[in-house]
Amino acid sequence: MARGFYGWRVVAAAFTLAMLSWGINFYGPSVFLHALQAREGWPAAWISAAITLHFLASAVLVTRLPALLRRFGPVAVVRGGVLGMALGAAAWGAASAPWALVPAALLTAGGWAVTSGAAINALVSPWFEQRRPAALAMAYNGASMGGVVFTPLWAVLIAWLGFAGAGLAVAGLVLLLGWPMAGRYFGRMPAQLGLFPDGAAGPPAPRPMPAPAGPLWRQRGFITLSLAFALGLTAQIGLLTTLFTILAPALGELGAGLAMSLATCCAVLGRTLVGVALPPGMDRRLAGVANFLLQAVGSGLLALAAGASPPLLLAGVVLFGLGIGNLLSLPPLIAQREWPPAQVAAVVALVTAVNQAFYAFGPAGFGAALDAWGPAAPPALAGGIQLLAAAVLSVRRRG
Repeated sequence: MARGFYGWRVVAAAFTLAMLSWGINFYGPSVFLHALQAREGWPAAWISAAITLHFLASAVLVTRLPALLRRFGPVAVVRGGVLGMALGAAAWGAASAPWALVPAALLTAGGWAVTSGAAINALVSPWFEQRRPAALAMAYNGASMGGVVFTPLWAVLIAWLGFAGAGLAVAGLVLLLGWPMAGRYFGRMPAQLGLFPDGAAGPPAPRPMPAPAGPLWRQRGFITLSLAFALGLTAQIGLLTTLFTILAPALGELGAGLAMSLATCCAVLGRTLVGVALPPGMDRRLAGVANFLLQAVGSGLLALAAGASPPLLLAGVVLFGLGIGNLLSLPPLIAQREWPPAQVAAVVALVTAVNQAFYAFGPAGFGAALDAWGPAAPPALAGGIQLLAAAVLSVRRRG
């Protein structure tokens, strides 16, 4: 790795973009739900429907990301996403009637589609080949930081300025950081600077790889990759939605909040360890299978100790948390190995779309399980889904 290689500046900028995007588009909706219920008194079902629209519309739009990048370039696409996030944050805060949630959801959906996982991969990947796992892990850690920074930031701003004022303040922050950053760091490719991936002295050795036959939807490798991570993310997001409620009886509200923060810290640690220590020749699907199994064990501990044993609950939080971040970073790394370079961006975009279409329904499904069967049900359900995801991912792309 060359000293001072410009690609690491791109990684830092992608980290910041991920922090902004997840802070508004992923962690923000739970804040929006609480704030709008408190201010307007609307039923949770109405607001939740708008949140589901946000994720589903983004799942449709993200499939167009490779075409948008080819036609308009990364600077224009990222700036469009930054503008969508900013206008969307302001629109959620300003909504004074239920119908106003629809344009707000569509604005944040547009911003989320072009600044989420597929976009981070597309921005970082041209700069790295051998060091891509570490580079993507560092960039995707911005997603976890979005939860660490923006969840309390939203709370402070809403208490100080009200939800409408908080939306405007966050919109201004996103524009102030994201707009100039896109122009400075995302407008150039390695060849334009006379550089090669990883800061090497010459181009990487070509990876001869025949293109899989047929459209992606008919390729077994794509079906198993997208379905496995869609199942895993649905389990993960559904369990995270109910985790505070599961932990609070045994740990108290403060302890439950600290345990949620512990899960986020473990996500950063787990993603970084895999990014740095993943052997170059290892089958990356095996890393994914191991990650699902680790989370299944954590979910099992949470189900076993629900509402009763703090040590077991914390052990479950740690094991489950260590796998959280890798569900975002592993699909691009698997795609890098299993498809020709020219197809990887399209594969990652479609995997992201499938993931979002599935996990949009995770919170509602796990919330219903919590209401029907009690605090042990969501982690038990998550563990079963994660075991299924491990089985699906273990199906080889060839033979």
